[in-house]
Amino acid sequence: MSLPSKSLETRAAAPDRLDKALALAFPDVSRARFQALIAEGAVSVEGVPVTEPRHRVKPGDSLSVILPEPAPPEPRGEEMALAIVYEDKDLIVIDKPPGLVVHPGAGNETGTLVNALIAHCGESLSGIGGVRRPGIVHRLDKDTSGLLVVAKNDRAHHGLSEQFAAHGRDGRLARSYLAIVWGVPERRQGTIAAAIDRSSANRKKMAVSRGQNAREAVTHYEVLETLGKPPVASLLRCELETGRTHQIRVHMAHAGHPLLGDPVYGAGFRSSASKLSEPARSALKSLNRQALHATVLGFDHPSSGRPLRFESPAPEDFSALLKGLRLNVADP
Repeated sequence: MSLPSKSLETRAAAPDRLDKALALAFPDVSRARFQALIAEGAVSVEGVPVTEPRHRVKPGDSLSVILPEPAPPEPRGEEMALAIVYEDKDLIVIDKPPGLVVHPGAGNETGTLVNALIAHCGESLSGIGGVRRPGIVHRLDKDTSGLLVVAKNDRAHHGLSEQFAAHGRDGRLARSYLAIVWGVPERRQGTIAAAIDRSSANRKKMAVSRGQNAREAVTHYEVLETLGKPPVASLLRCELETGRTHQIRVHMAHAGHPLLGDPVYGAGFRSSASKLSEPARSALKSLNRQALHATVLGFDHPSSGRPLRFESPAPEDFSALLKGLRLNVADP
């Protein structure tokens, strides 16, 4: 049985992208949700279905949206231990361990954070993200550890999504990562501004691109510590001004300093591991993932407006690698 749906009708107020025009007309629905609905063929312009969010509308164009009611979570709840940093009736902040997939997908139908959240929160998770991603406002890669916030209702989901869409440019959202990279950047502080798109050579990878579909991506970094004598790696703090898929991993590789342990974007540096001391090499092997940790997450509470800030220390495997690299000394 199909779920009930409702129709939204409006007229474009000014020349604009279709997804943006809809988000302005219906502020209770996120722009990301409209983009998904457009791709699904649920949006019409002047009675004609449009599947491209970038479609330009003209003033007065009739816009129609078939908005399905939030579907119940399809994945099953699974009891799992969660590192809960904060929780209230609107949201929950999790310190995600490495190796945990955020939401079900091909090859990961069970054992994900979503499965654990369904068991923990029951029916209180937001449905805006769809049946596969209830409550998920943003995500971390499977092998990236650290802080992640999940919405428990649609109002909180919309409020948080709005902050993530602004990427901290309005001062509300703060995201900081710790990263261990090969080598030492020439500048102690810097900004990498390079648009990102799907790699034309491998659609599973992202790449810096000047193509028509590339999206703006900006990463700020600061060298916190150089590691080894002479330095073989650096500990960085990375701040995101945008939130693209694999952004830090792609940008640091583009700058010539890929993350240690990154099998996708740091493959060319695998031979560098042979130059490490045994303790450092052993710690890198034990890490078995990219050396990236989401250490700070700050945002305004979507209901009260109260600023919230959370910090997660580096996990044990990350800290062990730091220790090994600090002890890495070249033979005289």
